[in-house]
Amino acid sequence: MAAEIQPQPQARKPCLLSKIEAFQDVVSTAVIIPKEDGVISVSEDRTIRVWLKRDSGQYWPSVYHTMTTSCSCMSFNPETRRLSVGTDTGSICEFILSEDYNKMTPASTYQAHQGRVSVVLFVLEMEWLLSTGQDKNFNWHCSESGQQLGTYRTTAWVSGLQFDVETRHAFVGDQSGQVTILKLEQDSCSLVTTFKGHTGNVTALCWDPVQRVLFSGSSDHSIIMWDIGGRKGTAIELQGHNEKVQGLCYASHTRQLISCSSDGGIVIWNMDVTRQETPEWLDSDSCQKCEQPFFWNFKQMWDSKKIGLRQHHCRKCGQAVCGKCSSKRSTIPLMGFEFEVRVCDSCHESITDEDRAPTATFHDSKHSVVYMHYEPTTGNLLTSGTDKVVKLWDMSPVVS
Repeated sequence: MAAEIQPQPQARKPCLLSKIEAFQDVVSTAVIIPKEDGVISVSEDRTIRVWLKRDSGQYWPSVYHTMTTSCSCMSFNPETRRLSVGTDTGSICEFILSEDYNKMTPASTYQAHQGRVSVVLFVLEMEWLLSTGQDKNFNWHCSESGQQLGTYRTTAWVSGLQFDVETRHAFVGDQSGQVTILKLEQDSCSLVTTFKGHTGNVTALCWDPVQRVLFSGSSDHSIIMWDIGGRKGTAIELQGHNEKVQGLCYASHTRQLISCSSDGGIVIWNMDVTRQETPEWLDSDSCQKCEQPFFWNFKQMWDSKKIGLRQHHCRKCGQAVCGKCSSKRSTIPLMGFEFEVRVCDSCHESITDEDRAPTATFHDSKHSVVYMHYEPTTGNLLTSGTDKVVKLWDMSPVVS
């Protein structure tokens, strides 16, 4: 059912430990069970499975449960062993797993949404079950009574959800690229603020309650770190993926961010450095270096008898420049640019080799990732791919 991989010692790379296969369709969500050699998976093939590692080194299902419809997402709470599974039809089914993870007992069902459930999140401290769906509703239920406590209508269907227990703030990322912060009460909620920094839809959210920062990943290939606790509106961009970001996890003990993308890329970001905000792009009718007119500046073109030039922007200073004055490229890792980007000639001269020192490492999972989960107690990472395979990685060589 699942092959054990004999790890080969390789410096500073994630080490593939195991593959779990035998799925008929893509695994929507999977999590590593803390303090157990086990994995819980829910799949588009309608199955819920609990995989435990046997003495042979292979993972075999100790629980195999078939639902009536596809499983779209899940939330697992290790303390109570409560498993909340969102479905394609809008319902959320809850189960309780036995201590040895060999049995799963149905607990309750919530008719939460009119369409596919996109995210479900159980909050033990509040006894709340938070969920979002493609019906554009964000709901929260009391997990003790099963009653719906409140609802909030979003502008687009939600694809990312995080919750801060201390402030009761819900962070909601949607398909329009917007992140909304809501203050939840027992039976009502209020809009705190909204962030808009992505040009594509939000695909993943990750909240660090210690540093009080929110990370958002997007189909525009970028990650933004929103400094919520600093109250200064600081937003740091991280550009290190070539395809849409599919998952984000933060290792708070090492202050490293792990991100995965649909092309199989795994990036480990060092967040224990002083990062800089990217500058706002400046508007100008002519190059702010050589003063040549841009192509829409007809008056200056006529007066100077010169052909208008195309406008570009320096990623370091934000000035509007022509192609001739920005012919150089450079990485600027502390600004989040791990790939080479356009910079003006004067900024290129000011960037030192120390400024170009990378703050991220890049790795290949060798499958198109749809979901990821990091378990800090073991230092292991789980990736689920479009190839219907779940991979388990030892991240200790790179997350340390």
